[in-house]
Amino acid sequence: MPRPGQVKSPTGERFSDRIAIGVLTRAFPPSLIDEVVAECGRTEQRRRLLPARVVVYFVLAMCLFSGQGYEEVARLLTNGLERSGSWRVPTSAAIGRARSRLGPEPLKVLFGRVCRPVATGQTVGAWYHRWRLVAVDGTVFDLADTNANSAHFGRPGSGRGDKHGAFPQARVAALVECGTHAVFAVQIGPLAVAETVLARRLLDALAPGMLLLADRGFAGFDLWRSAAATGADLLWRVKGNLVLPLRRALPDGSYLSEIVAARDKDRRADPIPVRVIEYTLEPGGAVYRLITTITDHRSAPADELAALYHQRWEIETVLDEVKTHQGGPGLVLRSQHPDGVEQEIYAFFLVHHALRDLMHQAARRSGRDPDRLSFTRTLRVARRQVTDQAALSPLPAHPGTHPDSA
Repeated sequence: MPRPGQVKSPTGERFSDRIAIGVLTRAFPPSLIDEVVAECGRTEQRRRLLPARVVVYFVLAMCLFSGQGYEEVARLLTNGLERSGSWRVPTSAAIGRARSRLGPEPLKVLFGRVCRPVATGQTVGAWYHRWRLVAVDGTVFDLADTNANSAHFGRPGSGRGDKHGAFPQARVAALVECGTHAVFAVQIGPLAVAETVLARRLLDALAPGMLLLADRGFAGFDLWRSAAATGADLLWRVKGNLVLPLRRALPDGSYLSEIVAARDKDRRADPIPVRVIEYTLEPGGAVYRLITTITDHRSAPADELAALYHQRWEIETVLDEVKTHQGGPGLVLRSQHPDGVEQEIYAFFLVHHALRDLMHQAARRSGRDPDRLSFTRTLRVARRQVTDQAALSPLPAHPGTHPDSA
């Protein structure tokens, strides 16, 4: 017979064994969640009303139903069991304690296990010749206004004479597969950490056969050298005042040049050869400058690379999908403490990856470009599917056992 605080259904099974919540369990099956929980040392010695597996699914669902309170998310996952009178939804305090016990590590490890580029050789719009198109960029998330979040992550200046902005903010850098919008690497840091610093921590996710697109905020000798060392090719915009001496003109209008280290301590570093592409969007307009590691103009003509660069904006769309559509306009993360913030951000990107992978599978079956499918419509369908398929059975073993005992 279970002790108080343990939870079994009348049939003797744990309610965590009965979770079936649509897109979430499709992307993150219970067996995988259990492996990750064990790897992170979060396996419970006793059965709780909110065991670690359930809490992982709750955090994911929380980022699928952003804007809903803790207790309402629990109601959505249990699909009306509360109305039967046989179960009471855990309080917000109980759920908060369960999230604290779980910590960010299981969500971070789960992201590393699952979130990969998903395009196949047949995926429309994901490739340029032999290269898989990927992009890097950064953003910030507004955080709950607590002393803990402010002390750890920092605040922006308001620009209105105030010392600080309205909310603490976390800075995030991400790598995205352009053709499918699948986020496959994420780094999180305080606001004071520059995007380029976080971007350097993403480089292990790059591989030969990728073509990395980046805007001019990332162009620098050190980061370029490190990114190129991964074997991936690069196509980055650079500032108009960067000195790029002409070493050899090429038939397509591009030219070979080199970049050199700017800081004194790196002056002895060898120059890095690059190919430069300059173009305008209209006669007499601003000149755009790109540099690339692809020095053979025959394999990637200048006009094609110039036209390709706009794919970099796909990552802006991805960040909008996460923050505006999935999270809701004016998103402020709900977590009160830094560990919860990290947990919540990874959960947002995990849910986004699950949705985008689902869209890719649908597009591949129909031979369509994944970009042509509606993210908003997919999000609505996924939310309906969760409530239609929810199969939690969190029935206490004894009458009177309350969720707050978790």
